[in-house]
Amino acid sequence: MDQKSKKKVGAIICNIVGGTILVAIILLCIPLILPKIFGYQVYTVISGSMEPAIPVGSLVFIDEIEAEKVQEGDVIAFYSASDSGAIITHRVEKNQVVSGQFITKGDANDKADPMPIKYELLIGKVVMNIPILGKILSVMVTMQGKIVAGVMVLFATVLQLIAGKIQNSDLT
Repeated sequence: MDQKSKKKVGAIICNIVGGTILVAIILLCIPLILPKIFGYQVYTVISGSMEPAIPVGSLVFIDEIEAEKVQEGDVIAFYSASDSGAIITHRVEKNQVVSGQFITKGDANDKADPMPIKYELLIGKVVMNIPILGKILSVMVTMQGKIVAGVMVLFATVLQLIAGKIQNSDLT
């Protein structure tokens, strides 16, 4: 194989590897960014109270809904009644419109939640969940994850620049 062919193969490899890295990072960011554009909130499930329907590590997409329109069997996300600020995702067993509260229960739990959930704690209704993706994306939003993603984008860009230089040097 002559020098020109080796350079051409090197340029192709740099293009493929760099492009693949960039596409992978973009694909990982889409589930975080795109739903927000359409008004959905996105959360990662960290407890097993809704298994098997919504496994730990799932990414859940929440759409706003009027509390009065929530039906029995809907899975909703709401703020914990305690000051912890935790977000809980449980199934509605009863919507008590007159008193303005829900009776909820995690699918994996034996009993309903001990305290009714007041309407003002409602975030919205779960419209979709993607298992495992929440675990991956929760790593990406940490400082270390952002640094790794940034380094990977930089590395992919450098590979693309190297491929371009090699291809340009072949033309001259």
